[in-house]
Parts: sequence; structure tokens; C-alpha cells
Amino acid sequence: MKLSIVSTLYRSAPGLAEFHRRCMAAAEPLFGEIEMILVDDGSPDESLQLALALQAADPRVVVAELARNFGHHKAMMTGLKLATGDLVFLLDSDLEEPPEALPAFLQKLMDEGWDVVYGVQPARRGGWFERVTGEAFYRLMDALSDRSIPRNLLTARLMRRDYVDALTAHEDRSFQMSDLWVLTGFRQAPMEVAKLSLSPTTYTLSRRIRMAVEHVTTTSTRLLYLVFYSGLALSGLAIAVALLLLLRYLTHGVAMAGWTSVFLSVWFFGGLIVLVLGILGIYIAALLEESKRRPYTHLRRLHRAAGAGTEVAARRETVR
Repeated sequence: MKLSIVSTLYRSAPGLAEFHRRCMAAAEPLFGEIEMILVDDGSPDESLQLALALQAADPRVVVAELARNFGHHKAMMTGLKLATGDLVFLLDSDLEEPPEALPAFLQKLMDEGWDVVYGVQPARRGGWFERVTGEAFYRLMDALSDRSIPRNLLTARLMRRDYVDALTAHEDRSFQMSDLWVLTGFRQAPMEVAKLSLSPTTYTLSRRIRMAVEHVTTTSTRLLYLVFYSGLALSGLAIAVALLLLLRYLTHGVAMAGWTSVFLSVWFFGGLIVLVLGILGIYIAALLEESKRRPYTHLRRLHRAAGAGTEVAARRETVR
């Protein structure tokens, strides 16, 4: 049985050699054939040079050099498209998710017949602000998304070939990996993995907010229905209030005086209209992105061991 280990590189130079050593040490007793696919996502440090040095020393390493930085999720999809193993072990290269968890993933996958075993944190890391905002994010996703995302989800996961083929068959250009993992289906099971805090996160607050907005607008139709029913309710309320005021005027001769109510109404409904247009605009932007059908990554070069030229050419076509 062949195993593909897939990871992305972005500012990964400090621990890359250790990542390779530990992954291979965990995989070699379990698998007769191993490949490691490292996707350089336009890393500004020397990650690419170190990966090429590893590839020169170990022919099992394949280095996919992207033309620029396309983002973590798109780089992961590129690596999964290039993977050829019967099983695919996906994890981050920062060593916060221990490669030594592979035997436990494999045992659970085989003994219980799962198609995917994915890692989850027992508890969310970070300070109180990070934990609170993380919980708020998941609650928002549960309320607005069409599919529920597992809590404290990690990148680390072991997947069968059929699942990987189904996952990479998606042609979305705007997507969130966590949603595609769930959307693809198959039999999936969580496994607790203790995530370490070895490096500062590159996900700033503004980037997390943007990801939350993108997640909702690329995975959910509930928000559109919420906007529709909210508008319907407000219209009904406005008609009811207008009828009430008209009835009071006809029966008691009392009319509302002053401009305060007019200003408040204009501000409220004006803000509501702008909000609705903004939501629709985000959805239209997502539709525009999908309609262009652009490749979500470009390979600048694919580095494999000598003698694999035919396979390189065939695999190159799958990621363009």
C-alpha cells in the first residue's frame, strides 16, 4: 500500500528538515511505498530551497513550486491533486500537529472501516479572546451555513483514495476547505490530537473576519433566505404601523408631529437597504469568480526524481 504525505510550505524553513524526518520515521514502519508532496505556496523565506535539498537527498519527495502565493486552502488542493497514494496523510508542516499521530490515524481508519479520520483539538488553544472568537465563529457557522463544521478542526487527516478523488473533483474557485471536507461526504470520524503552539499564527483578526464572511457567502443559502424573510417582516411591520397611525388619525384626529420619526425611519431603512445590497454584492462577486473558471493555482515547476517525466506531465494537467 502506498502512502502520500501532503503538506504546504509558507514560512516553513525552520522546521522543514525535522518535519521530513519525523514524517518518514512515522510512516516507514507502516508502508512499503511512500511519497511526500511539499507544495511551496510562494513562501518568502528559503522553504523552497530547503525542500529542493530534501528532494535531492530523498527521491520520495516531490516539490510543487507554485507561481505565487495562492493561499493555504488552494495550495492544499493542489497537493491533493498531485497525490498518487492509496492513502493520503494531510497535515501542516509547522509540527504543531505531530506526525507521530499517523499510526493512531491508520489504526482507527482500518479497524473501524472509515474513509476519513480527521484531527480535532481537545480544547481550543490561545487566550480568552481567541477562544471566545473561535466559539463565536463556530456558532455563526452553525446558524448560517448549510452544513455544520466540526468544532476545533485540524488540518491533519488520513484519507482513502476514493475520498481524495471525490474531494479534488470539486471545481469551486471560491471555497473553504473545511466546508469541502464535509460536503464531500463518505464515512468520516474525528480523533483527538494535541496541537502544539510552536509558532505564531498567520491568521490575523482581520483575516479571520474575512474568512468568516467568505465561508458564509460561499457555503450558505440560509443568509439569503434570512434577508428575504427579514425584509418581508419589516415590510409587514411598516404596513401595520401605517395602518395603525391612519386608524388613530381617523378615529381620534391625532397625527404624529415632528421630524424625528421620519429621520429614524430613513436611517433605519436606508441602513437596511445598504446591508442587503452588500450581502447580495458579496454573493454576486462569488458568482463572478466562479463564472471566470480560472485555475485556482499555477505550477511554476514540479520537481520529481529523475525518470518520472511522463507522470509529471500528466499530473501537471490536473492542477491547471
